[in-house]
Amino acid sequence: MHKITIEMPEVARCEVSECAYNLGKACHAKAITVGYGETPGCDTYMRSGQHVSNTTDLVAGVGACKVSGCRYNRDLECTADQITVGYVGSEIRCLTYSPR
Repeated sequence: MHKITIEMPEVARCEVSECAYNLGKACHAKAITVGYGETPGCDTYMRSGQHVSNTTDLVAGVGACKVSGCRYNRDLECTADQITVGYVGSEIRCLTYSPR
């Protein structure tokens, strides 16, 4: 197996505690995808009472962003240094989203 290493923007903080990848307000997925079409939601969100346990040293990166109207989106990839995921009302969103 080959390990691919690339630099991605870090998910610096995640306030969505009911997500399976969230431990201690940190995302421990290998990478997330942002965007429900034009809505900057977290496509990787998975509601679960059980959380990942063996990846606490892993900090998630933003693997892809489908929100073309965001100023940080270049060719479907995020160019922000880091992002924060949390709530806007009851919706889970990339809080770093900024319209062009």
